[in-house]
Amino acid sequence: MKASLRILIVEDEPLAAAQLSALILKLRPNSLVLSVCDTIESTVRWIENNPAPDLAFFDIQLGDGLSFEIFAQTDFDAPVIFATAYDQYAIQAFKVNSVDYILKPINDDELLLAIEKFEKNSVKRLAIPLADSSFRQLIESLSKPDYKKRFLIKIGTQLKSVDIDEVLYFYSYQKGSYIKTIDNKNYLLDQTLELTEQQVDPKRFFRINRKYLISINAIVKVCAYSNSRLKLIVTHPNDDDDDDDDDFLVAREKVKHFKTWLDS
Repeated sequence: MKASLRILIVEDEPLAAAQLSALILKLRPNSLVLSVCDTIESTVRWIENNPAPDLAFFDIQLGDGLSFEIFAQTDFDAPVIFATAYDQYAIQAFKVNSVDYILKPINDDELLLAIEKFEKNSVKRLAIPLADSSFRQLIESLSKPDYKKRFLIKIGTQLKSVDIDEVLYFYSYQKGSYIKTIDNKNYLLDQTLELTEQQVDPKRFFRINRKYLISINAIVKVCAYSNSRLKLIVTHPNDDDDDDDDDFLVAREKVKHFKTWLDS
């Protein structure tokens, strides 16, 4: 049996943290998740008051900044596996700096490979070279992501460019993804809602549930709803689906994050 691993998870999405914890315990049942921290501040506080874990999993982008800032504020030197949704240039920078990574959404195979890599090299501490120029450039590039400003839509034999400022929300319907615009038009989008979520500015758009990725400018009113959820009144509600009464509900596990997003 593999030796027990004492693990710290830094992740600001409760569902993602729970899924990662469950995967870790599935692959290494005798492991112990010491804590789940959801901000830079809470992580720094935990590190200052606890012995170092054997291994840590850090999401890159937290609600109060990039997790790299944790290393600047503490003497944390435990091995780290970053969870990232960023593109290849960022991944290459991690490789150069001997920091491992797994892509989001995390699956069993990638997580197992990352853990096995750690176990084979566990005698070596993975140093985070904050002074290294390529690493600093990586931090700066992640701090200023280049979000999409427009989407190219195919309408019959024609192409139309929809500016991001025209978008009220993105939504899924009958296995397709669509854009709803401020002039109450619906356009079929040739990509998934998951990919779209990664491409738009998270300060402007929020994924309230599996069906809707909504712009802050589309929200008219926020109302309390049953089961600790929130219901949104929006500009041009979707009329594609007859059963749309519950469409604009903020999923219960997202309510806290949604309130923070509204207040940011």
